[in-house]
Amino acid sequence: MNAPLNVDAAEVAKFSELAHRWWDLESEFKPLHQINPLRLAWIQESVPLKGKRVVDVGCGGGILSDAMARCGADVLGIDMSGKALGVAQLHALEAQTAGVTYREVNAEALADDMPGQFDVVTCMEMLEHVPNPASVVRACAKLVKPGGWVFFSTINRHPKAFMLAIVGAEYVLGMLPKGTHEFAKFIKPSELASYCRESGLDVQGMHGMAHNPLTGRYWLNADTGVNYMVGTRRQPG
Repeated sequence: MNAPLNVDAAEVAKFSELAHRWWDLESEFKPLHQINPLRLAWIQESVPLKGKRVVDVGCGGGILSDAMARCGADVLGIDMSGKALGVAQLHALEAQTAGVTYREVNAEALADDMPGQFDVVTCMEMLEHVPNPASVVRACAKLVKPGGWVFFSTINRHPKAFMLAIVGAEYVLGMLPKGTHEFAKFIKPSELASYCRESGLDVQGMHGMAHNPLTGRYWLNADTGVNYMVGTRRQPG
């Protein structure tokens, strides 16, 4: 028997319903557009993307995928929402973005098909939406070449994250639709670091991300209590 897909159908449906709004800068996806320059710059500090082969796991409508392609990378964006991928493909055509393609497949299946084929793997704001995040981390480690980079971002299972990412962002400020996140699915930095080590990925750095809701400004800092990013490298050999 085939193993069940590591996919939450309700999560896919949730984001599929919003797919047409991915590139609306005033939509529910506005925060992703606002933090994208930070994410991109952080990745580029570790590994210049020009000429690199990259897979963006859980790419959604392609916000990060598109930006990495514009930096000169050869990007494959993967997601389980066909509607979101359709929006990503349409945007790439309209924006004339070269070097980016999209495919409806999960990380585990792609890792079986294309092990060790990528210089860089990104998996942003996705681990908290799947039943088994450790499985995705293992797949990302399998996808990257020895010595290559894997980048993750997610949300800490911390009381501060409950207040800011759920109560504040979803119910008070209305930055995200209610029900976007489930606190029980948030991942502690220690847990993610453990998944990485078990998958042969060495943690190279970790940053928190702060936000001022009055000014709309985002910045990186050392506080991983809410949103945080982790940079890792696959062990050589």
